[in-house]
Order: sequence, then structure tokens, then C-alpha cells
Amino acid sequence: RIREEGKDSIPEHPYLYETDVEISLVSGSCKSPIESFWNGSSAMYILQKATHNEESDSMEESRTDDAVYAPELLPKASPGPLALSVGRAKQLISLYTMVQNPNMTYLGKSDLAVLPLLWVRCDGSDTQHTCWIGAEPLKAGNKVTGVNIYMVSCDGPTADKTCFANLEELKKEHKIRHHSSVVTTKGFARYELIAAAAIEDTTAESESNIYVDITWNGVEKILETPPLVSAATLNIVLESGDPRSPVFQLYRELQFLLALAEGLKTGVTEWPEPSESESALKLVQEFLTDLKKKLDGDCISGNKSEREKIKCDTAAVDSCIKSIFGEREDLDFTEQLWCKMKGVSSYQELIDCFTLVIKSLELGEIQPWIHQGSSSFLSQLIQQSYHGKMEDVPLSDITPIQMLLEIGLEKMKKDYVSFFIGKSRSSLLFQDYFISTSVDLQEQVHRVQKLHHMLEIIVSCTGLLQFRHENLFPLTQICMQYYKENPLNEKHVFQMPIRPALVKKFYQNDNPEIWKVEISSGHGQKEVKTTWQVSTNAPVEHGTANNSGLFSDSTVNGSSEERLYFITTTQCSQVQFT
Repeated sequence: RIREEGKDSIPEHPYLYETDVEISLVSGSCKSPIESFWNGSSAMYILQKATHNEESDSMEESRTDDAVYAPELLPKASPGPLALSVGRAKQLISLYTMVQNPNMTYLGKSDLAVLPLLWVRCDGSDTQHTCWIGAEPLKAGNKVTGVNIYMVSCDGPTADKTCFANLEELKKEHKIRHHSSVVTTKGFARYELIAAAAIEDTTAESESNIYVDITWNGVEKILETPPLVSAATLNIVLESGDPRSPVFQLYRELQFLLALAEGLKTGVTEWPEPSESESALKLVQEFLTDLKKKLDGDCISGNKSEREKIKCDTAAVDSCIKSIFGEREDLDFTEQLWCKMKGVSSYQELIDCFTLVIKSLELGEIQPWIHQGSSSFLSQLIQQSYHGKMEDVPLSDITPIQMLLEIGLEKMKKDYVSFFIGKSRSSLLFQDYFISTSVDLQEQVHRVQKLHHMLEIIVSCTGLLQFRHENLFPLTQICMQYYKENPLNEKHVFQMPIRPALVKKFYQNDNPEIWKVEISSGHGQKEVKTTWQVSTNAPVEHGTANNSGLFSDSTVNGSSEERLYFITTTQCSQVQFT
């Protein structure tokens, strides 16, 4: 029934089976609770202990004397997922296996459609500390020919490496269990290259991380360092706004742009705190006074050779990055005005600033230079001032906010293009999407946010991993392709194949976050695997609430250098129906 109801959309809430089991159908595209030890990406059932009984009992108790124990009525933190006993889990696996067996005709099942694989949370109450039991149907076309049963056990955390398995013993046990004479081994290791530390004075910790996943064949010993001939994938998940980032000032500028866009949409604008130094109005006054002293704005426009300096040599990434850290050298009048006004602290100050600018234009006191193709309303007024005739501008309602948003948007687009222009002509084709003016202002701002997130990623890989152009080019393409088709998502993991040698110096003397060996024998549907893994994070969410023995206590002999590892073993057995 759950499979049928989940064909159109995955059910939001779990189903109750009998009185003690909750069944959830998890989509293959969702975060999987078993991803720490299972690589599959298909839909699955997750079974766990039902929580309704505990909640109702708690409510009954609280009702008995709610006048005296009023604080007890406050919402309690969720206990998290609850595990079933190993015995109950085995019973459920048996039922699942039975209904998949085409030979069980007496069950009266006419629909023998293949069910998604099933995983049951276990409380580790057995001697093996079993934390999951899984069942995966084996198929030949649309027919189920058998089921793989997986037993996942977990111990730890521990820093005692004498608890770790011996590879030869693991291979021997696998051969005996599966009556095989030949086995193959495959290794996997994950190293954290750059972990984001928690930013001080914040309640939430950044989820930014850069890590590498490495796979190789022919493992020789437990915890061996991957050979350089391995296959490696760089994984990047990065949240913007780290104060340590070289582009943090640009991020702050973007935040003001977003505040203006939000104000335009809602009518409520969050203005920055007044500057302790000079106000935006004073900066604009000084800027206009300086322009009046110059002839035709020559000092603003600069010559062509100076403007060309901002273009980056594709072979000199350092130069490219340097150009974005500092101010561009080809800022036109509206862009320089944005730099003065991005600290405006009130709606009235905004009006006062634009009043000064428009008055100077009307009186012909300034004839500023602007970029060709500039389409902001203020740029149109400047072009009109060249001919001595300007339309009246009512500086009221949302008009001044939109005027400031437009010049800020144009300036920031050019900031990002000045960085990405050095990548290649093909990447510029993608940028037509990011800098397009054919969509409304809100969408243009959203696309600039995407550009900034890409910039943070590229700058991090350049500054922290010392990537050069040949590595940055494919990464830029991957980011741009993703953001052409998807909304802003700072939790997305960008992935790029790399050579292990490129990042080896960052992990060769480090302990892995995950290290795993997979021992396998047989081929096709007859293939069976034994997996042994250590990881810094627990492979289960259902903790120790029901069984304190699942994760044994351990000490590190007073040393903070030793890394604590959870040890996870997954064993497979097959049930053949034919």
C-alpha cells in the first residue's frame, strides 16, 4: 500500500504497522539515514520503533497535575528516531522476505511487484551490537529471484587501533562464510581538506567543508594511504559570509543589495547602522565637489590602457584574484556613487544624496562618464543631461530605492565578470545568463547571489588549495552549469574529479574521516560483500537511548591527538528463491 501511494509523491508522514513499528518511504533523492555505510540511491523503506505510545503516556502523566507542574507542559525536544529490538527486526525482515518470494503461493498474493529495499533500525541488544538490518530484492527482469540480507554492527567510539580488524582475517572469514576461493578488495577513504571552524559570536556553526573521496582497488592493509593511481572526487560545500574570506567585503556589499531588493518587494528596508566615520551624504557631497573641480570628468574615465588592467590573464590566477579583492580601476560615475552610498543609513539620507546628484546634473555642474550599455535610470538621466534636458524625477515612494538598487546591481555584475572573464570564452557564454537584464530586478539580484557563491568557491580553492587555472576552469564550468539550471543552494555539494596528487599534501599525514575496505566475491546477482569501516561520525542516528552497550565508553589516555573512530561492519548473506 505504501509503495502504491508513493508512486506519485513520497508520503510526508510515516505509517503505523501493528502498534510498535513506523514505516517511512524515503526517496532516493533525499538525504539517506544509511548513507554513512550504504552507497545506493534508490527509494527505500525505513522501519523504526513507533513513538506514539511514549508521547501519549507522557501527556497522560502531565495532565494529572498540570496546575502544579505547569513547566512539564512545555514542548520537549524530540528524542530522535527510536530503534527496535534485534529480534523484532529479524521478524520484520522475515515477513518482508516471505512476501517477495514467488513460491509462497498460499499467501494469495497476485501482485508480485518488486518492493523497494528495506532497512530496520536496531537497538544493538545482541552480542554483535547490530544497529541496522537490511533486505534488498535480487531481480531478473521484473521477477524477484532472491534477497540479500545485510547485518550492520557498530562499536566505539575508540582510539585504540588494536581493536581494528586485520585485513587477512577479514578476507579469510569472508571466504569461509561464502565458500569462495577468490576475493577482491576495494578501498575508500574520505579526507577533510578544509573544515570550517565555528564563527565566533554566532549560534550556528557553518557547514562549509572541502573534502576528497578516494577509491582504489587492491587494498593491502587496514588504514593504508590511498595510492596516487586512485580515482578521486573533490567535494565542496560552502556557505558565503565567512569573515575570514578574502571576498568578505564584497559579501557585505551584496547583503546591502539584498536589503534594497527586499525593501523594494515588501516596502520595509533594513538600513545599515550609521557609519562612525563619514556619512554617506558627506561622502557624496565631497565626491560631487571633486568632480566640479575637474574638467569633463577626465579623472573618472581614465584611459583605455588603464581600464584594460582589470582583465585577467588566464595563466595568472593570482592576478585574477587580486583584481577582485581590490576596487576595479574602471569604475564609472554611477559605480563610484554606489561606493559612496552603500553606507546610507536611512530613507531620508538616500533622498538627500540623490537630490544633490540630480541638482548637479540639472545645473550642468558635472558631466560624468558612464559605461556604454549602462541601463539604470540614473544612467539615462546622465545621458539626458549631456543634451541639457532632463525629465523630472519624483524622489518619493520606492523610486530612490530602485535607483540605488539598479546602480548597485550594475556595479556588482561588473565586479564578478571582472573575475570570471579570465576563465575562457566558453564560460562567458554561460555568464550571459547571470548578467542578463531581460528579467526583473528581483531575478537579477538572485542571479548575482549565485555569482557570489561561485566566486567564494573559486577563491577558496585558489587560496586554500592553491589550485591553478587548469583546475579552476572545470570547477567554474561545473558551478555555472549547476546554477543555470537550479536556484541558489549553499548546501549543495559541488563535485569534480581530480588527481589525488593535486591534494595529497593536504591529507598524506592526516587521519581520514572515513576509511573503508570492501571485500567481494562472486559475480552479478551472486556477488556478496563484506565491508569494514571506521568513521569519525556514528553510522546511526538512533544512539544509545535503548541500549547503553551499543557505543562503549572509551578514553584516549589523556591525549587529544588521537582520533576517535566508530567501527562498522556490514555482512551480507543471500536467500535464493530459485
